[in-house]
Amino acid sequence: MSLTVADLTRGAMTEFQEKLRQQHEESMHRELEALLTTANKAEAEITRKDFDGFKKLFHRFLQVKGPAIDWAKINRPPEDLIQPYEKIKAKGLPENIATSLNKLAVVKLNGGLGTSMGCKGPKSLISVRNENTFLDLTVQQIEHLNKTFNADVPLVLMNSFNTDEDTKKILQKYKHHRVNIHTFNQSRYPRINKESLLPIAKNMGMSGENGEAWYPPGHGDIYASFQNSGLLDKLIAEGKEYIFVSNIDNLGATVDLFILHHLMSQPADKRCEFIMEVTDKTRADVKGGTLIQYEDHLRLLEIAQVPKAHVDEFKSVTKFKIFNTNNLWISLPAIKRLHEKNSMDLEIIVNPKTLDGGLNVIQLETAVGAAIKSFDNAMGVNVPRSRFLPVKTTSDLLLVMSNLYSLDAGSLTMSQKREFRTTPHVKLGSSFTKVQEYLTRFENIPDMLELDHLTVSGDVTFGKSVSLKVSAYSDWPEQWCKHLIIHLSI
Repeated sequence: MSLTVADLTRGAMTEFQEKLRQQHEESMHRELEALLTTANKAEAEITRKDFDGFKKLFHRFLQVKGPAIDWAKINRPPEDLIQPYEKIKAKGLPENIATSLNKLAVVKLNGGLGTSMGCKGPKSLISVRNENTFLDLTVQQIEHLNKTFNADVPLVLMNSFNTDEDTKKILQKYKHHRVNIHTFNQSRYPRINKESLLPIAKNMGMSGENGEAWYPPGHGDIYASFQNSGLLDKLIAEGKEYIFVSNIDNLGATVDLFILHHLMSQPADKRCEFIMEVTDKTRADVKGGTLIQYEDHLRLLEIAQVPKAHVDEFKSVTKFKIFNTNNLWISLPAIKRLHEKNSMDLEIIVNPKTLDGGLNVIQLETAVGAAIKSFDNAMGVNVPRSRFLPVKTTSDLLLVMSNLYSLDAGSLTMSQKREFRTTPHVKLGSSFTKVQEYLTRFENIPDMLELDHLTVSGDVTFGKSVSLKVSAYSDWPEQWCKHLIIHLSI
């Protein structure tokens, strides 16, 4: 068979690209070794483990060719792989649920800062309800569990280099609470210059401009950093079998005894190693990751993986009806097994950033839920919307501070006085973006029990005893009756 010019050209290009990849990889390794020489002995030991993980990620990044998803192979998951929560709840609870609780640890993802809400320090230390912070509410929830069932459920915080020091200082206040608290740090990875594909860091320091040279690589890093910290082995030795993982700013992510019992009641040879809580998608959630069936595996599909031609289809509420809440139940022995076999398969998220000085960099990240396809007997559970109550903005903060919710033992539940069980859609304007500004604009948090939609723009303040609701007039269009708009022109 004779080779054509096109074949020869293609072969030459492939060889050229392979040499280029090798060159990038060798240059990266040299740069990382040079950075390690600037670390002290204790720091170098931790950093080497971080860099080992980063090298694997960078190697895979260089190997990637085109979209990781073949759209034609995407199917809806079989019904038995996404169970309705009501079906799981219908099983009831055994008398010895405390036995199951003693095999559980709660992990909160605590790597984020409160900068998007105008706050310094860890986001978990922002006051969200009755001067309680996210961390206060989390500790109260777990302490209540431990007291009620005479159990020992520990709290584990996955911090980042951004949040670790401030979080550890505040943990002193919980010394006399009935909850054991552990922390570990997720990895510290170097940001990469988009053009040269080399680290922008000059040394291992975090001060000055060099502080911008590092980033925590997404919550998918939990598997490696948990193992590297030694905490994974410690919890297994203590008899823990599962972790419940969630974002610390999701106030709906409490320990659910029915899901826990479902996990523990499976036959040993069919034990579910991974549950992802999903919930029904609304128009506000169209960008959220969803579960699909792909090559006989349950898989998380994120919008970043979707070919541009299919983005509108991905956002469809009819085709993809559910999205990932990032409330996950994961087997500890399975994490250890997959880590030791190096068979945890997480898609790479390439996150482009522009630094203050205008330099374009990329961050290589992974998502914790992407590992679902690596675990045995993985499944989704379609949970009520009440289990997804994230506070990302001051608009979300207004909801959780209002009389829509009552607070009991650290848990928020929607008021029985609200006729509709859905959460109002609130959109506060730019004058409310920062928490301090937001607080000065409310003399009291308004009554919101009869509110459906609220949009506020301009220099608006709210006095005492304000009720936000819309009276329906027969000659008003229906959509006006549902949507309250407050606007002040300057």
